[in-house]
Amino acid sequence: MSSALTERPAPDAAEPGRSAAAPRRRTRVLALPEARWAATALALFLVALPAQLAGAPAWSWGPLYAAAYLTGGWEPARAGLLALKEKTLDVDLLMIVAAIGAAAIGQVMDGALLIVIFATSGALEALATARTADSVRGLLDLAPATATRLDAGGEERTVATGDLVVGDTLLIRPGERVGADGRVTGGASEVDQATITGEPLPVPKTTGDEVFAGTLNGTGSLWVTVERDASDSVIARIVAMVEEASATKAPTQLFIEKVEQRYAVGIVVATLAVFAVPLGFGANLTDSLLRAMTFMIVASPCAVVLATMPPLLSAIANAGRHGVLVKSAVVMERLGRIDTVALDKTGTLTEGTPRVTDILPLPGSGLSADALLGLAAAAERPSEHPLARAVVGAARARGLALAEVRDFTSAPGVGVTAVVDGRTVTVGAPSRLPDAGDGGAPAGECAAAAVAELEEGGRTAVLVRCDGVPVGVLGIADRLRPDAAATVAALTALTGTAPTLLTGDNPRAAARLAAEAGITDVRAGLLPEGKVAAVREWEAAGRRVLVVGDGVNDAPALAAAHAGVAMGRAGSDLALETADAVVVRDELATVPAVVALSRAARRLVVQNLVIAGVFITGLVVWDLAGHLPLPLGVLGHEGSTVIVGLNGLRLLRDAAWRRAAGGV
Repeated sequence: MSSALTERPAPDAAEPGRSAAAPRRRTRVLALPEARWAATALALFLVALPAQLAGAPAWSWGPLYAAAYLTGGWEPARAGLLALKEKTLDVDLLMIVAAIGAAAIGQVMDGALLIVIFATSGALEALATARTADSVRGLLDLAPATATRLDAGGEERTVATGDLVVGDTLLIRPGERVGADGRVTGGASEVDQATITGEPLPVPKTTGDEVFAGTLNGTGSLWVTVERDASDSVIARIVAMVEEASATKAPTQLFIEKVEQRYAVGIVVATLAVFAVPLGFGANLTDSLLRAMTFMIVASPCAVVLATMPPLLSAIANAGRHGVLVKSAVVMERLGRIDTVALDKTGTLTEGTPRVTDILPLPGSGLSADALLGLAAAAERPSEHPLARAVVGAARARGLALAEVRDFTSAPGVGVTAVVDGRTVTVGAPSRLPDAGDGGAPAGECAAAAVAELEEGGRTAVLVRCDGVPVGVLGIADRLRPDAAATVAALTALTGTAPTLLTGDNPRAAARLAAEAGITDVRAGLLPEGKVAAVREWEAAGRRVLVVGDGVNDAPALAAAHAGVAMGRAGSDLALETADAVVVRDELATVPAVVALSRAARRLVVQNLVIAGVFITGLVVWDLAGHLPLPLGVLGHEGSTVIVGLNGLRLLRDAAWRRAAGGV
């Protein structure tokens, strides 16, 4: 648990969890053909609609609508025809037919609106897929392209990491990224491996310790023997797991889409029957065609689809106003179905930044808590190590004036030493400092007892020595988010099961944080594949799992879960792109609120489906049993859409969010 305070290069003094983020490779929206076609169709529609409503002649807006049909509808039509070739009839093709049918009987605007909605939906799906692929490819940039290999004679050669083989010896200089998974055979340093394990603090590495490709070396030099090929490194396995989980994750559909095949076939068959049967009994061709088109319009699933979408889209908009970005209507529906929650620790349940939690002057030192902290902070001020920043930050928060220092030195994996006000002050980890308890009784014994107590409580113990004598111990830990306990309680109430903590951190630190948050099920020391295995274990048992995380190491689990939520402020690019939703403002309490809002949206979806079903049934019966005038059929069809739309828009109100946040 101990960790030394050592100097780190300034360029890497970034916020934990972000310093090793993969470079962004973002596909531009208009680089996707689906987006270009959808944007063109939308633009044409928005130009044609005002002209039509203003009473302009049909020749001015008719061609614009026709162009909107063509640009927005050709891809769904092509997909529908390909599905038809495979003996599958989907709603995409039915919507195209309904749009063409609407145009055939004079309802050109209605058909164009359907086309634009479907084209836009397809573009958003294509964009989400492309952005996820971007992040997966960008993750590979975490591993450096080259490494310094030592030949048998000790000569240094720069080689491509892809050419490394098991048994090669690498020299990892200060500030460099590790080029391959391997084991340290010489040197000492500290390595930031938050991208792999999620640990908030750099981990001391000496001979015999394992290191991972893509992790960031500190101020010492390391000699590493390669133990895995590049294709089998932990980073490569993370990429493979994300891709596999994204490809094999069962596509969750909106409720109405689950019956689209049978509904589509039924409408087509019924429309043909409505046209052919009267015609067979001698009815007029025009009348039969008009009745069939009216039937297709009033029975078409667009009213049902629109009955489904407004509550979900309203919930998405409301969640967005309150700091939660939900990426699609499918995701919003899916969030309401979860019954198991898994939480990451560092950066999710905690703030992700180490802070001083304990200041313990030793008896006989003659120092107060402020004096001890000021002494340690003065010595640490030249260092860029995360623990050093925590000590200096604590001193500044107390308004302490820091003395000038001279003769500052740092030793990788050991600590820092500086002369402060004429006294030699050494700050570092007790396990690394020689003879940590050599101050004699009672200082040495008290120091050992204080260190043991802090480490038993899951905190990092930092020993402060003045002129070689222990004078105090500082406790440093990642702090629990203020709303963590309330969030855990709310998620427990929603799902009926307490969340589980999945973390790559050590068991002692994980257990301490879990106890503070009210979590009893803790799985610590997990690499990314361990988190995925836990998620798949629950999924195999029939559970719908929500994973909340923020790091690269969480991305495979986010992809494999029924729903994944990423913390936005400290989240890695891969986690943000892989997750189904992002907590933009880093407020953990919004997670149960958005789950509750999703459940409210699903209830409204059921209400709207009932309303739409009643209207459709009534209009269809009227058209079949009597004579439903086309304008009245369109009015009834559009009227039902307006009613269910207004009902769904209820979730736009802030009161809906307050109920969701307060009812969990």
